[in-house]
Amino acid sequence: MNERRADGSAGDVDHGRIGSGYADHRRPDPRIARRIAEALGDARTVINVGAGSGSYEGAARAVTAVEPSRAMRAQRPAGLPRAVDAVAEDLPFADGEFEGAMTLFSVHQWTDVKAGLREVRRVTRGPVVILTCDPKPVRDFWLHSYAPEVLETEARRHPPIEDMADALGGTGTVETVPIPLDCTDGFNEAYYGRPEMLLDPAARRACPAWSFVDDGGRRRFTESLRRDLDSGAWDERHGHLRRLPAYEGSLVLIRATPA
Repeated sequence: MNERRADGSAGDVDHGRIGSGYADHRRPDPRIARRIAEALGDARTVINVGAGSGSYEGAARAVTAVEPSRAMRAQRPAGLPRAVDAVAEDLPFADGEFEGAMTLFSVHQWTDVKAGLREVRRVTRGPVVILTCDPKPVRDFWLHSYAPEVLETEARRHPPIEDMADALGGTGTVETVPIPLDCTDGFNEAYYGRPEMLLDPAARRACPAWSFVDDGGRRRFTESLRRDLDSGAWDERHGHLRRLPAYEGSLVLIRATPA
C-alpha cells in the first residue's frame, strides 16, 4: 500500500508543503499541448494520471483526472472536472475503461513507477502518452554548474525510458520535445534562455526538485547566478541560448500502444 502524506500526496514530494502557487508558474504551453494532442490521436475518453492542477487537459476531449494531493486538486480551474482522489498504482476503474491515457510530469513522483504504468495500461485500451524527462541528458543543462544537487535529484528521480516502455508493453515511440524560448510551463529547462527567472523563489518552488535542496544550497545558487549575470560571465558562456528559438534537452514524449 502506498504511504500518503497529510494532504494525500504520494511519492517523495509533499505537495501540501510546496504546492502553493504551482499553477501560477506551470501554465500549459500551447506548442507542447499540440504534441500531446497529436500523440493521443482519436482517443475520446482519456484518463490523466497525476493530473496536478490540470495542465494540458485541453489536449484531450473528455478527461477523467486522477490526483492524490488535495493541495494540487484545489488549484484546478473551475472549468475542469473534479479530480478523483487516487494513486497511479491503484486506479479505481475497470479494465479498458478509457480510450487513451496521459501522465505529464508525474511518473517520477510515483511510489512504484512500473506498477503504476501497468495499472494505466490495464485501464486503457488505446495509446498511453507520457511527458517526462530522460534522465540521461538531464545533467547537460547549464543549471548543473550552479545547482548540481537539483539536477542530480532530477536524474535520480526520473525513471529510465526503457523501464517505462517495458512496463507498458506493446509498441512505442520516444520523441524529444523542443522547448520554446518563451515556454509558459515553468519547469527548469523552460528557462534555458531566461536564467533570471530562476532567481525567483516562487518559480523554483514550482519545480519539485528544488524542495530537495536545503536553504544553504538555494542561497549559494542565487548568489553565484546573480554574480555571473551581473558580471556578464553567464552570457559569455551561455548567451547564445537567449536567441535560440527552441531547446532540445531532456524533455521527451513517450507513446505506447497495445500489441
